[in-house]
Amino acid sequence: MKSMASTQNTAFCRPEAFVRAEKRNFVGLCGLGNHGKVRERLVVKANVGGYNGVDMINGRKVNGAVTNVDLSTRGIDLVKKSSSAVVNVHDPVQSWLLGRFVEDRFVYRQTFVIRSYEIGPDKTATMETLMNLLQETALNHVTSSGLAGNGFGATREMSLRKLIWVVTRIHVQVDKYSSWGDVVEIDTWVDAAGKNGMRRDWIIRDSNSQMIITRATSTWVIMNRETRRLSKIPDEVKKEVQPFYLDRMSIPTVDSDGEKIDKLTDETADRIRSGLAPRWSDMDANQHVNNVKYIGWILESVPIDVLEHYNLTSMTLEYRRECRQSNVLESLTRVMKSQTAENTENRMENDREELESTHLLRMQATDKAEIVRARSVWQSKHKHT
Repeated sequence: MKSMASTQNTAFCRPEAFVRAEKRNFVGLCGLGNHGKVRERLVVKANVGGYNGVDMINGRKVNGAVTNVDLSTRGIDLVKKSSSAVVNVHDPVQSWLLGRFVEDRFVYRQTFVIRSYEIGPDKTATMETLMNLLQETALNHVTSSGLAGNGFGATREMSLRKLIWVVTRIHVQVDKYSSWGDVVEIDTWVDAAGKNGMRRDWIIRDSNSQMIITRATSTWVIMNRETRRLSKIPDEVKKEVQPFYLDRMSIPTVDSDGEKIDKLTDETADRIRSGLAPRWSDMDANQHVNNVKYIGWILESVPIDVLEHYNLTSMTLEYRRECRQSNVLESLTRVMKSQTAENTENRMENDREELESTHLLRMQATDKAEIVRARSVWQSKHKHT
């Protein structure tokens, strides 16, 4: 994106696949010395892929009948219900301007640029960056579908019942980390997970090569936001989300790391880092610590030698209970050679090629209650490159 400014006009350039820009004249009514002057205003027309409302999705009605999507609370002036909408550039950029539905609207796709503040010491995106992008795409999927209520990713029927989504398990596999300035495309979709869960999958592609560089899968359940207790999925909520279900897995079951994660103790852990306290900025809109924040605390107990010489290529997290701002945590890690490396004939060659770690985040209080169990796989940076 580039911008050029002059006293006469403003040019705002985006890829033509996303927006078309026009100049229109209007009379400036604000500011001293502007009375009677004709100034030019930039109008952005967004190509939203034929988004005409959400009364029918995949051949089914959504939430009974929805004839219009109310975006007024997000600052949108939706001029007309058509595939092109006129939006003032001074309005907030909306999720539907950045993403689009593909594959008969079962899959939501969004494009991101890796920013300078999203990279680590290696000048590549971090695992936390990837998880944040996955979360952002998931939330925008709900918003763009027309199902969003007044909760953080909750549907309208969930909002009426004071219900929220909470993640119980997520597994991410990274083949390559993007660098600063790289453009990535993220696809996401959902499916049922048992009787009372929902599975959400993602794939990340390098926009230039179109190669899949990351795959992720997760399981979600519903919680009452006031009692903080898990709940069954009401039939009304099932009717909202079922039209979006796609029977497809980003990671085959055999490769999705469904094995139980062992619990670490003071005796089995190699390293323990205490005194980890959540900050106010770590809290999310559901009044608990954002699940991505746990990754940073987990890495606090990983040996610096591993962080410097290995890439985190796979991570599985099991979320066991909420964490509030008043809690103080401990991070435990145990590092070992992966079974793949141990079973290789040339062990000398593999000594520094692949490691597997087990992690635990727990309360520092007397009860040592578990917050998150995790497992990670690390590959030598030389081999991974």
